[in-house]
This record gives sequence, C-alpha cells and structure tokens, in this order.
Amino acid sequence: MSIESKDVEHVAKLARLTLTNEELDVFTEQLNAILQYAEKLNELDTEGVEPTTHVLRLSNVMRDDVVQESLTQEQVFRNAPEEEDGQFKVPAVLE
Repeated sequence: MSIESKDVEHVAKLARLTLTNEELDVFTEQLNAILQYAEKLNELDTEGVEPTTHVLRLSNVMRDDVVQESLTQEQVFRNAPEEEDGQFKVPAVLE
C-alpha cells in the first residue's frame, strides 16, 4: 500500500491545512515510510496468539455498593456561594 500526493492533499483539506508543494512531498514520503514499516508486521507469525485490547491483563476493581447516610440539604448548601429555593444559584450563561 502506498499513499499518493493527492491522498495527502485530501486529508490536509479535511483537516483545513494549507500545505506547500514541498510539504506535500515531504508528508507523502513520510507517510509511505510509516506504511512500509507497518507492513513488516504482516511478516510476524501470530498463529495461536489471542487477540488482546491491552498488553496487560486488566480487571475492574469495584467496591460493594453500601447504603450510607448522605448529607442533608442544609449541609450541602453550607458551602454553596448562593442558594435559592433549594437549588444552587449560578450566574446566567445565556442572555
């Protein structure tokens, strides 16, 4: 697989980038070098290797859901800059 200048130009347009002809040539060359390097992975024997999503075995560590007493409304609003009718009062962001 190889990338042509028109492909780089198309991607640059999608990214709203303006490239000079020299930059276009450099990026085309660099992207082709990356693709050639990535194609070396096809030479690897992956028979019997399980697909993974991460190199380390991960598991979710979850704590048990325990019902606890929560803060009262008065305790919550004690730290609030402003409160009105049982709700936090914040500055308007829309006019």
